Amino acid sequence: MMSPTQFFRFLFRFGTAHIWLCFAAFFIGLNTVGYAQDTTRTNDLMMWFTHPARHWNEALPVGNGRLGAMVFGGLPTERLQLNEESVWVGKPADFVNPAARAALPQVRQLLFAGKYAEAQALAQEKMMGDKQVWSTYQTLGDLTLMFDSLHQQATDYQREIDLETATARVRYRVGRVRYTREIFASAPDQALVVRLTADQPGALTVGVTLSRPGNQATCRVENQTLTLREHIGGGTGVHLVTRAQLLPEGGTIRTQGQQVQVDSANAITLILTAATDYWGNDPEVTTDRQLVAAAQKTFTTLQEAHITDYQHYFKRVALDLGTSEATYFPTDARLLALQRGNADPALLALYYQFGRYLLISSSRPGPDGGAALPANLQGIWADGLTPPWSADYHININIQMNYWPAEVTNLPELHAPFLDFLDRLRPDARKTARDMYGIAGTVAHFTTDPWLFTEPYGQTQWAMWPMGMAWCAQHPWEHYLFTEDQAFLREKGYPVMKEAAEFCLNWLVEHPTTHQLVSGPSISPENTFRTQDGAIATMVMGPTMDHMIIRDLLENTRQAAQILKTDRALQRRIEKTLARLAPTQIGSDGRIMEWTEEFDEPEPGHRHISQLFGLHPGHQITRQTPELFAAARKTIDYRLSHGGGHTGWSRAWIINFFARLHDGEAAYENLIALLRKSTLPNLFDTHPPFQIDGNFGATAGITEMLLQSHAGELHLLPALPQAWPQGHIRGICARGGFEIELEWEDGQLRQATVLSKLGHACQLRYGDRVVTLATQPNQRYVLDGALRLVP
Repeated sequence: MMSPTQFFRFLFRFGTAHIWLCFAAFFIGLNTVGYAQDTTRTNDLMMWFTHPARHWNEALPVGNGRLGAMVFGGLPTERLQLNEESVWVGKPADFVNPAARAALPQVRQLLFAGKYAEAQALAQEKMMGDKQVWSTYQTLGDLTLMFDSLHQQATDYQREIDLETATARVRYRVGRVRYTREIFASAPDQALVVRLTADQPGALTVGVTLSRPGNQATCRVENQTLTLREHIGGGTGVHLVTRAQLLPEGGTIRTQGQQVQVDSANAITLILTAATDYWGNDPEVTTDRQLVAAAQKTFTTLQEAHITDYQHYFKRVALDLGTSEATYFPTDARLLALQRGNADPALLALYYQFGRYLLISSSRPGPDGGAALPANLQGIWADGLTPPWSADYHININIQMNYWPAEVTNLPELHAPFLDFLDRLRPDARKTARDMYGIAGTVAHFTTDPWLFTEPYGQTQWAMWPMGMAWCAQHPWEHYLFTEDQAFLREKGYPVMKEAAEFCLNWLVEHPTTHQLVSGPSISPENTFRTQDGAIATMVMGPTMDHMIIRDLLENTRQAAQILKTDRALQRRIEKTLARLAPTQIGSDGRIMEWTEEFDEPEPGHRHISQLFGLHPGHQITRQTPELFAAARKTIDYRLSHGGGHTGWSRAWIINFFARLHDGEAAYENLIALLRKSTLPNLFDTHPPFQIDGNFGATAGITEMLLQSHAGELHLLPALPQAWPQGHIRGICARGGFEIELEWEDGQLRQATVLSKLGHACQLRYGDRVVTLATQPNQRYVLDGALRLVP
């Protein structure tokens, strides 16, 4: 426990104006059900709270990549809101506008003539598809635990999630009895496991139900098992099956309608399995097999297998940004204090690891290495039947941002669901390119779903953007750069890249004035401009982001073909095309131009900053391109001065921008702004509402502040802020097959350790000092702050 002196010192550190606000925030939480004074709170990897979740944005997520729950910790009723990655309404559908192919030349002609409004109207009518089949991700349902009313009188309450073991817990006292709930989602056993215990014999009495909103599901209780079934979406969607079996120790068990009641037990283990027919398997068989296998194991065995499996991923990276007395306070109080001006480096490290925890928990290869869906807009955690934006796969930045941390934070296996998803998109993407545009290759637009559509629908302002597949194709190349897995590149990565590159080669057309190759019709995602006659428009020929993405894709594809010694004719065509591709332009005000002309911007603080793709996640703007480097800085400063970064994911992208600009103070300022303005009490990112991409983008951004490898060198501490004068990070990764450990003191590098997995030579940079290090495979090299090898 923190002493009163320590507590008030903590409060006074950020000014008396906020003392009573934080004092109230702290004790409002305590007074809800009482403070758990007998619990140690010095675990830097623990998120904990002194009250039950009052709403979904305070609940705590657990997940095994596929199956997850939001833990509320309620009294006397516990709600576990359930999700399974494939619970989707919808079905495959083809909705290419049959008039699109014929309209394409006319739309281009109007755009080249500066008739933007006419072109947009024509594209809206002739090129947007009519999507008739509604699709959305949905909740799996609720597992409800009902305790007797005495639990409302609980004291010493604590609700927590331990990131080190991926286990949620709820602990409290009722009278002299200490109750504990433990919840985790096991990947080895493909089950959600709930353990209820009391420190007095016979003290556990609970009723259990399974339900789902919409009144369409059926629940059957047989023996000690509840089974929920539904063909969702009124028959347009998956069949789901959920089973929950109670395994009490002592006491009696009975059925009351659709509820299982356990009376006077010593302990209870509840095992829940869930599946759908999305992958073609019978969910009845799958859930029964998984449940039978898990129920034969003891809770200890299940828990040990879960922790071992989870820590195989999580423990690869450790981060220390400094200590803080705030670790003695609940997480929501710490967040509020940070929002009111307190410095809490340990909270930032916790937030960083929370991002890694979320990726491990929402993106795993399927059971036995099989297929799995990628993390969606909310990872796997979404409530209700109509989550925001259908919790779908937006491919105009959001799903890409989800996977920015995968390689750099040493989780390359977790990239697999997204990389496999791109391969599965190819057939429809090939058909859309042919039927909509009349050209070869693969194309996808601003969004998709598990039914793998690639056509555009809706408004041209966000939909007339044929670069979704081209941007996504950066990810298999990045996976190769970190792992140099040639088998992956040959079998999965290169085919995705090649077909996306073929589309771009066929898509580009000559500008009638400059005679350069340009992309279009297209947009700068979701942004608009004002034409000379005052109209608001969105489409042009040659938006900057398109060309940055195409340049990135074509160069990556050329290099991949060279490595695989294939497609020499394609390589030559790419080289000729790159020589003619319209370059990135700097406007009269020194900023990177977003469109082909210097249009007036109705939203100068727009959330998308698309013209900086070449800075991040691309690598076309570096210190080796000083004019573009300076223009990128002016571009981001202008956006921020007009209110940019007002959504969580946008602010996370900005952290990465400033890290790439080597401005640690600005990167840190925007990291703090993300937590102050766009972070919910459970540390979920909010757009608003909740979107998980901001969590993932921020974790990637913190890594970029400490290590970069996109510019042909390993740049150590490129954007270290003054707020982190000492610390260390272990296990982060660099391109070329390197794993890095860094320690710093007084704002200066003290020691760097390089594990070379592949034995390549590498160039190391720290400040202005650059050295070349020759390495052997699987050898470690220790260097001091001057980049001298330590014997």
